[in-house]
Amino acid sequence: MLSISAWIQIAGAVQLAIGLANLPLATRLQYRKNLAGASEIVRQVFYVHAAYIVLVVLGFAALALLFPAELSSGRPIGRFLSAFLAIFWLLRVPIQLFLAVVFGLAAMR
Repeated sequence: MLSISAWIQIAGAVQLAIGLANLPLATRLQYRKNLAGASEIVRQVFYVHAAYIVLVVLGFAALALLFPAELSSGRPIGRFLSAFLAIFWLLRVPIQLFLAVVFGLAAMR
């Protein structure tokens, strides 16, 4: 059976893969074309947010890959960061599904 530190490092590797997979996303999803009708400020905010999301995910990956013992130590900072990471990822899918329903229904009107 794998230790909790090993599972944290596996989670870090998955986060690293997610972060790296997001790097070519702007091109693959044609951000430039899809945002052509948006104002300049909306385009800038979108690009900055997209870049920061990648940076945050890569930072999470680095935490998990480099500090698994600290994250599983039971110390307050490790517990806080572990809980935050778990909540961040556990909320990801429900938030996206909720927004898909909201925007999907709005688009149908």
